[in-house]
Amino acid sequence: MAGDALSPSGRTPHVGILALQGDVREHAQVLRALGAEVSLVRRPSELAAVDGLVIPGGESSVIDKLSRAFGMQHPIREAIAAGMPVYGTCAGMIMLADRITGAIDGQETFGGLDVVVARNAFGSQVDSFETDLAVDGWSGPPVHATFIRAPLVSEVGPRATALATLPDGGVVAVEQENLLATAFHPEVSGETRFHERFLQRVRAAA
Repeated sequence: MAGDALSPSGRTPHVGILALQGDVREHAQVLRALGAEVSLVRRPSELAAVDGLVIPGGESSVIDKLSRAFGMQHPIREAIAAGMPVYGTCAGMIMLADRITGAIDGQETFGGLDVVVARNAFGSQVDSFETDLAVDGWSGPPVHATFIRAPLVSEVGPRATALATLPDGGVVAVEQENLLATAFHPEVSGETRFHERFLQRVRAAA
Protein backbone atom coordinates (compact mmCIF):
# COMPACT_ATOMS: atom_id res chain seq x y z
CA MET A 1 0.00 0.00 0.00
CA ALA A 2 2.81 2.43 0.81
CA GLY A 3 4.05 2.36 -2.76
CA ASP A 4 0.61 3.41 -3.97
CA ALA A 5 0.82 6.49 -1.76
CA LEU A 6 4.03 7.83 -3.26
CA SER A 7 3.90 11.31 -4.77
CA PRO A 8 5.29 11.96 -8.27
CA SER A 9 8.55 12.94 -6.57
CA GLY A 10 8.80 9.46 -5.04
CA ARG A 11 8.16 10.78 -1.53
CA THR A 12 5.45 9.39 0.74
CA PRO A 13 2.86 12.13 1.23
CA HIS A 14 2.95 13.72 4.66
CA VAL A 15 -0.55 14.45 5.93
CA GLY A 16 -1.44 16.47 9.00
CA ILE A 17 -4.57 16.07 11.11
CA LEU A 18 -5.74 19.15 12.98
CA ALA A 19 -5.58 17.75 16.50
CA LEU A 20 -7.28 20.43 18.57
CA GLN A 21 -10.48 18.43 19.16
CA GLY A 22 -12.43 15.62 17.50
CA ASP A 23 -11.94 12.10 16.12
CA VAL A 24 -8.27 12.45 15.27
CA ARG A 25 -7.24 8.85 15.91
CA GLU A 26 -9.73 7.34 13.47
CA HIS A 27 -8.48 9.50 10.59
CA ALA A 28 -4.88 8.70 11.44
CA GLN A 29 -5.58 4.96 11.30
CA VAL A 30 -7.19 5.19 7.85
CA LEU A 31 -4.48 7.40 6.38
CA ARG A 32 -1.63 5.27 7.72
CA ALA A 33 -3.32 2.15 6.35
CA LEU A 34 -3.36 3.88 2.94
CA GLY A 35 0.39 4.45 3.16
CA ALA A 36 0.58 8.10 4.20
CA GLU A 37 2.88 9.58 6.80
CA VAL A 38 0.68 11.21 9.45
CA SER A 39 1.42 13.98 11.93
CA LEU A 40 -0.81 15.70 14.46
CA VAL A 41 -1.03 19.44 13.85
CA ARG A 42 -1.56 21.97 16.62
CA ARG A 43 0.92 24.72 15.74
CA PRO A 44 1.73 26.76 12.63
CA SER A 45 5.18 25.18 12.35
CA GLU A 46 3.59 21.71 12.24
CA LEU A 47 1.17 22.83 9.55
CA ALA A 48 4.05 24.15 7.46
CA ALA A 49 5.67 20.69 7.50
CA VAL A 50 2.78 18.75 5.91
CA ASP A 51 1.50 18.33 2.34
CA GLY A 52 -2.19 18.19 3.19
CA LEU A 53 -4.53 18.61 6.15
CA VAL A 54 -7.54 16.76 7.55
CA ILE A 55 -10.01 18.66 9.73
CA PRO A 56 -11.83 15.98 11.74
CA GLY A 57 -15.33 15.77 13.11
CA GLY A 58 -16.01 17.11 16.58
CA GLU A 59 -17.55 20.37 17.73
CA SER A 60 -17.05 23.15 15.20
CA SER A 61 -17.40 25.98 17.70
CA VAL A 62 -14.70 24.42 19.90
CA ILE A 63 -12.39 23.83 16.92
CA ASP A 64 -12.91 27.47 15.94
CA LYS A 65 -12.07 28.79 19.42
CA LEU A 66 -9.04 26.54 19.86
CA SER A 67 -7.71 27.33 16.38
CA ARG A 68 -7.65 30.99 17.33
CA ALA A 69 -6.17 30.31 20.76
CA PHE A 70 -3.36 28.23 19.20
CA GLY A 71 -2.72 30.79 16.46
CA MET A 72 -3.88 28.38 13.75
CA GLN A 73 -6.78 30.21 12.13
CA HIS A 74 -4.82 32.48 9.82
CA PRO A 75 -2.13 29.91 8.88
CA ILE A 76 -4.85 27.44 7.86
CA ARG A 77 -6.67 30.10 5.87
CA GLU A 78 -3.42 30.98 4.13
CA ALA A 79 -2.65 27.30 3.41
CA ILE A 80 -6.10 26.81 1.87
CA ALA A 81 -5.68 29.91 -0.28
CA ALA A 82 -2.26 28.68 -1.38
CA GLY A 83 -3.72 25.39 -2.61
CA MET A 84 -2.97 22.93 0.19
CA PRO A 85 -5.30 19.90 -0.12
CA VAL A 86 -7.70 19.83 2.83
CA TYR A 87 -10.37 17.26 3.71
CA GLY A 88 -13.01 18.10 6.31
CA THR A 89 -15.51 15.66 7.84
CA CYS A 90 -18.64 16.77 9.72
CA ALA A 91 -17.36 19.67 11.86
CA GLY A 92 -14.49 19.88 9.38
CA MET A 93 -17.02 20.57 6.63
CA ILE A 94 -18.44 23.41 8.71
CA MET A 95 -14.94 24.83 9.23
CA LEU A 96 -14.27 24.80 5.47
CA ALA A 97 -17.54 26.50 4.52
CA ASP A 98 -17.50 30.13 3.46
CA ARG A 99 -20.88 30.62 5.13
CA ILE A 100 -22.72 28.78 7.91
CA THR A 101 -26.17 28.91 9.47
CA GLY A 102 -27.05 27.92 13.01
CA ALA A 103 -23.69 29.10 14.33
CA ILE A 104 -23.18 30.28 17.90
CA ASP A 105 -22.49 33.97 18.43
CA GLY A 106 -19.10 34.96 17.07
CA GLN A 107 -18.36 31.61 15.45
CA GLU A 108 -15.98 31.79 12.50
CA THR A 109 -14.71 29.33 9.89
CA PHE A 110 -11.52 28.87 7.92
CA GLY A 111 -13.54 29.20 4.72
CA GLY A 112 -12.46 28.51 1.17
CA LEU A 113 -15.31 26.20 0.17
CA ASP A 114 -18.05 27.98 -1.79
CA VAL A 115 -21.01 26.54 0.12
CA VAL A 116 -23.51 27.41 2.83
CA VAL A 117 -23.57 24.76 5.56
CA ALA A 118 -26.31 24.33 8.16
CA ARG A 119 -24.83 23.36 11.51
CA ASN A 120 -26.52 20.46 13.41
CA ALA A 121 -28.98 20.14 10.54
CA PHE A 122 -30.30 16.74 11.64
CA GLY A 123 -30.69 17.42 15.36
CA SER A 124 -28.84 16.11 18.40
CA GLN A 125 -26.68 13.05 19.02
CA VAL A 126 -29.75 10.80 19.35
CA ASP A 127 -30.72 11.71 15.79
CA SER A 128 -27.55 10.19 14.35
CA PHE A 129 -28.10 7.68 11.55
CA GLU A 130 -26.45 5.57 8.86
CA THR A 131 -27.36 5.22 5.19
CA ASP A 132 -25.93 4.19 1.82
CA LEU A 133 -25.09 6.89 -0.71
CA ALA A 134 -24.25 6.93 -4.38
CA VAL A 135 -21.38 9.26 -5.29
CA ASP A 136 -21.45 10.94 -8.69
CA GLY A 137 -18.93 9.37 -11.05
CA TRP A 138 -17.79 6.68 -8.61
CA SER A 139 -17.89 2.99 -9.44
CA GLY A 140 -18.19 0.20 -6.90
CA PRO A 141 -20.64 -0.24 -4.05
CA PRO A 142 -22.53 2.66 -2.45
CA VAL A 143 -20.79 4.63 0.29
CA HIS A 144 -21.94 3.56 3.74
CA ALA A 145 -22.21 6.90 5.52
CA THR A 146 -22.41 7.53 9.27
CA PHE A 147 -24.03 10.84 10.28
CA ILE A 148 -23.37 12.04 13.86
CA ARG A 149 -24.89 15.44 14.76
CA ALA A 150 -24.19 16.15 11.13
CA PRO A 151 -24.32 19.35 9.11
CA LEU A 152 -25.94 19.69 5.70
CA VAL A 153 -24.94 21.73 2.66
CA SER A 154 -27.92 24.03 2.11
CA GLU A 155 -26.42 25.88 -0.87
CA VAL A 156 -23.67 24.96 -3.34
CA GLY A 157 -21.96 27.95 -4.94
CA PRO A 158 -20.71 28.02 -8.53
CA ARG A 159 -17.13 27.13 -7.59
CA ALA A 160 -18.07 23.97 -5.68
CA THR A 161 -19.45 20.64 -6.91
CA ALA A 162 -21.88 18.33 -5.10
CA LEU A 163 -20.65 14.73 -4.94
CA ALA A 164 -23.36 12.95 -2.95
CA THR A 165 -26.91 13.64 -1.86
CA LEU A 166 -29.49 12.07 0.41
CA PRO A 167 -32.70 10.70 -1.15
CA ASP A 168 -34.42 14.01 -0.41
CA GLY A 169 -31.75 15.89 -2.36
CA GLY A 170 -29.80 17.21 0.61
CA VAL A 171 -26.13 17.63 -0.31
CA VAL A 172 -23.72 15.80 2.02
CA ALA A 173 -20.42 15.67 0.09
CA VAL A 174 -18.75 18.41 -1.94
CA GLU A 175 -15.42 19.22 -3.53
CA GLN A 176 -13.75 22.29 -4.96
CA GLU A 177 -10.24 22.29 -6.39
CA ASN A 178 -7.99 21.44 -3.41
CA LEU A 179 -10.88 21.01 -0.96
CA LEU A 180 -13.03 17.98 -0.12
CA ALA A 181 -15.74 17.81 2.54
CA THR A 182 -18.28 15.30 3.80
CA ALA A 183 -21.09 15.78 6.31
CA PHE A 184 -20.58 12.18 7.44
CA HIS A 185 -17.74 10.14 8.94
CA PRO A 186 -16.22 7.62 6.50
CA GLU A 187 -13.37 7.09 8.95
CA VAL A 188 -15.69 5.29 11.39
CA SER A 189 -17.50 3.04 8.90
CA GLY A 190 -14.59 1.42 7.06
CA GLU A 191 -15.07 3.57 3.96
CA THR A 192 -11.68 4.65 2.52
CA ARG A 193 -12.52 6.12 -0.89
CA PHE A 194 -12.80 9.71 0.30
CA HIS A 195 -9.42 9.49 2.03
CA GLU A 196 -8.01 7.96 -1.16
CA ARG A 197 -9.43 10.84 -3.19
CA PHE A 198 -7.89 13.29 -0.73
CA LEU A 199 -4.51 11.54 -0.99
CA GLN A 200 -4.66 11.79 -4.77
CA ARG A 201 -4.79 15.56 -4.36
CA VAL A 202 -1.97 15.47 -1.82
CA ARG A 203 0.24 13.43 -4.15
CA ALA A 204 -0.42 15.80 -7.05
CA ALA A 205 0.30 18.88 -4.95
CA ALA A 206 3.43 17.38 -3.42
